[in-house]
Amino acid sequence: MAPLFKRVLGATIGLSLAFAALLPARAAEGTEVFADPSKIAAIGGSITEIVFALGEQDRLVARDSTSRYPEAALKLPDVGYMRQLSPEGVLSVNPSGILALHGSGPKEAVDVLKKTSIPFIEVPERYDHEGILEKVHIVGKALGVDAKADALAAEIDAKLKAAEKQTASIKERKRVLFVLSMQGGKILASGSDTAADGIIKLSGGFNAIDGFSGYKQLSDEALITAKPDVILMMNNAGPAASDDELFAHPSILSTPAGAARKVIRMDGGYLLGFGPRTADVIHDLAASLYGGQAGD
Repeated sequence: MAPLFKRVLGATIGLSLAFAALLPARAAEGTEVFADPSKIAAIGGSITEIVFALGEQDRLVARDSTSRYPEAALKLPDVGYMRQLSPEGVLSVNPSGILALHGSGPKEAVDVLKKTSIPFIEVPERYDHEGILEKVHIVGKALGVDAKADALAAEIDAKLKAAEKQTASIKERKRVLFVLSMQGGKILASGSDTAADGIIKLSGGFNAIDGFSGYKQLSDEALITAKPDVILMMNNAGPAASDDELFAHPSILSTPAGAARKVIRMDGGYLLGFGPRTADVIHDLAASLYGGQAGD
């Protein structure tokens, strides 16, 4: 890290801590229900989407930059990317509560927000069927609309079960390699314990990478050994490699996916959101992987 950047970052964090010190005493730990849910800042695309799905969008006063659906959410003030939050930016919308997806950060910024008097509720993130339902119940409880959350969770549960049945009879599972980026020819791929791993499994695929968790750069040898049948990538997530660039990579070209030039691209927020639309994602991805073999 460059010395100048360290000084700027240190000064920014210092100002944030000083700013927090001027605020009232911190909110009570373990808050599950907002005392005043009238002005909520939603951090995390799936959180914002759930609030809209509950019909409680009038409570929102801000969103983060990953909250791009539904389109009406774009009219809300944007407080920044959920992993690069500024305490001042979040607090500038004068929220009565902050509803944040686990993984929001940086840690220093979240610590500052938690030290204010503004109730801060963190929503766990699990990349599976039950994890989506859990998010719905936690958001509904936080807003004081448990009955609505129960109804929405039941609807989502039924849709997820129906979507998962599409691939129940598939015998030969496709090996899927999720490529986050390939800048400089370096393949950054998804291992276990990631949203990509979760959606691949829910859609009837098999993650071609099982030797590590999170996202890591793959060596040429590891890429060839993975033998993916399909490459999965995101749209709308920074500079994207074209098909020609992707399949010009010697190691990818040496895989079944490379030989068949098989790549699936989907909107990142839609693909990895793990929210109310995930059943649709499973349907779409399964259809792309298996075509007519995936039953409706």
